[in-house]
Amino acid sequence: MRTVTVTATVVAVVAGYLLGSIPVAVLVGRRHGVDPRQLGDANPGYWNVREQLGARQAAPVFVGDVAKGVAAGLVGVLVAPAGAWGVGYVAVGAAMVGHAWPVFARFRGGRSILTWAGGVCVLSPLAGAVAVAAFVAVALAGSFAWGARLGVFAFPVVQLVLEGPHRVAATGALMSIIGLRFATRRR
Repeated sequence: MRTVTVTATVVAVVAGYLLGSIPVAVLVGRRHGVDPRQLGDANPGYWNVREQLGARQAAPVFVGDVAKGVAAGLVGVLVAPAGAWGVGYVAVGAAMVGHAWPVFARFRGGRSILTWAGGVCVLSPLAGAVAVAAFVAVALAGSFAWGARLGVFAFPVVQLVLEGPHRVAATGALMSIIGLRFATRRR
């Protein structure tokens, strides 16, 4: 069993990191003749692309960054032996690290927020549904930014109620990658 878990964890880390390293914002920006790492806040993520190119042109970045987290979470869940739920968290964490420091984009990546969101929705679907509903409600009321903040911070609270402290601690560890990326921000 231990060998299976170690193998699953290695597969999850490699797959997660490579998925996370796909520089969606850079690819979308390139399609429109810009490099988001050279514009605005220089963050190659959805928000900067949205501010530079508009919401419609940035939509593929939103979808792609969320999809990276979803795919990593699914890989982690699928390769993990029964009861080894931590492998999914490791896969999502690796995708977040890949997004923040992507091998395919000279290690200049984004903040990993959408990759985190996609991944944790796979790992904790009910808490994810509540957080997404909160986000959508506030975003439709007129503030995408405040909706996103509410969704991110509501997730661990809802998760604590539904799943207990162990999963919330794992979610907190993932959220610390976002904090680390903010702390190491260039520019």
